[in-house]
Amino acid sequence: MRQIMTLTINPSVDIVWEVEEMAPNRKLRSSRGVLFPGGGGINVSRCITELGGESWALITRGGLTGTMLTEMLDEIGVSRRVVKIAGHTRLSGIVYERSAGQEYRVTPPGPKLQEKEWQACLDLVGEMRTEYVVGTGSLARGVPVDFYARVAAAAKDRDAKMILDTSGEALKEALNEGVYLVKPSQSELEKLLGHRAYTEEQQEDLAREIIDAGKAEFVALTLGEDGALLAWKGGSLRLASPKVNVRSAVGAGDTFVGAITYGLSEGRTPQDAFTLAVAAGAASVMRPGTDLCHKEDVDRLYAEIRATQLVDA
Repeated sequence: MRQIMTLTINPSVDIVWEVEEMAPNRKLRSSRGVLFPGGGGINVSRCITELGGESWALITRGGLTGTMLTEMLDEIGVSRRVVKIAGHTRLSGIVYERSAGQEYRVTPPGPKLQEKEWQACLDLVGEMRTEYVVGTGSLARGVPVDFYARVAAAAKDRDAKMILDTSGEALKEALNEGVYLVKPSQSELEKLLGHRAYTEEQQEDLAREIIDAGKAEFVALTLGEDGALLAWKGGSLRLASPKVNVRSAVGAGDTFVGAITYGLSEGRTPQDAFTLAVAAGAASVMRPGTDLCHKEDVDRLYAEIRATQLVDA
């Protein structure tokens, strides 16, 4: 039995180009386009695979782009369960401008799912035996806003732990159901709770508000270049992000979720899994487009963070 199932209700095929300079109304000579399988849960599974773990990626798939998506998952060794849909899997684009070091992202909404299609995804969550269920990313059109809440309830029925990374009303509804771990950004958490955090103490207060309400056992608050904060009922851990050469922030949050889930599935403490996640998130931004993290970078950065923790102890 695989210990992790990831859910991608709105996956994509991502194509990444590099150009020397962006300019309107003229042909832009680019690098050869590189294709990656995309979408929150798929990125989580890719990270888990890169780190040496296994997961089931539960995905929707439709049209020629859906066929491309499954072929790419086969190439990188990500196991999957597929719900076929009438619409076409979306195609997203990323353009990196070398001269300015800027990145441009084109992200369409994707297909509209029928009730029988999203319900089939929910049914599979209820059928599969796993220790962790990861729900991450945006909901496809046609999917009810309480979909992740329903996933959380189905996970509980199977004695699985729900790990969540989403935003807006979908986040609110899921937390009302209750999850094991939630990974919001600061802006997402501020919007959810209706007040700002200007200091480290206020950031921790926001996280504690979720925990004290019984909506999550752990809150992993990501803070961009300032690192991340893990809070739980008995304490908290704040880690600075390692200093790296940033190429692209695409998929860094998904990589963070993948690494913390992988670490937990290995039997690491939540604090050590969180440390691994901070290392993986930093390793991800070193890579262009949606290339995500490489294990050798994660291992090196993890060792650096652990060494700093020992010095500070």
